[in-house]
Amino acid sequence: MTLTQWLPFAAIALGLVLTPGPNMIYLLSRSVCQGHKAGLISLAGVALGFVFYMLCAALGITALVMAVPLAYDALRIAGALYLLWLAWQSLRSGTSPFQLRTLKPDSSRKLFTMGLITNLLNPKAAVLYLSLLPQFIDPTQGSVLAQSLTLGFSQIVISMLVNATLIFTAGFIAAFLAGRPLWQRVQRGLMATVLAGLAVRMVMDVRK
Repeated sequence: MTLTQWLPFAAIALGLVLTPGPNMIYLLSRSVCQGHKAGLISLAGVALGFVFYMLCAALGITALVMAVPLAYDALRIAGALYLLWLAWQSLRSGTSPFQLRTLKPDSSRKLFTMGLITNLLNPKAAVLYLSLLPQFIDPTQGSVLAQSLTLGFSQIVISMLVNATLIFTAGFIAAFLAGRPLWQRVQRGLMATVLAGLAVRMVMDVRK
């Protein structure tokens, strides 16, 4: 896999992990209520959920590309539509994405399990892999599975590094964002623009 393939994917992965979702809200809430250690244990559970979804997506993409000649383009078209839907959802959301919850202290085992369940019950993770991975895979450059795993594990590493940083700054972030609704609207607008732009690029590549 070339650097020109990987860098755009890494940039998109970074932008997506910075978009508030169930995982981020849970990790911030847990860290504020129970401390950094609890947040990191929960993050380990979230990471295992990502690995599960990523492996399923990578194996599924590989099987489809090998079995059905048009599957590669079909996945990209479906992914483009899904990214447009995410962009629309980002724009129309009128609620604050950082409404933290009050959580009671839990054991390490339960923290890990809840982090895992929080991620597994978020089907966007699976659909996201199916949407993004085909866009940056070139079947002419070798193993589709190897490329899928490279991209998938890259996304997981980026997500873990960003979320770990958020865990250690959870209190500051929660206070900062709670009093700045304008920043939240700007963030949603920027994320919608990135998602829509990627979707258009995916569609244009298919037309070529």
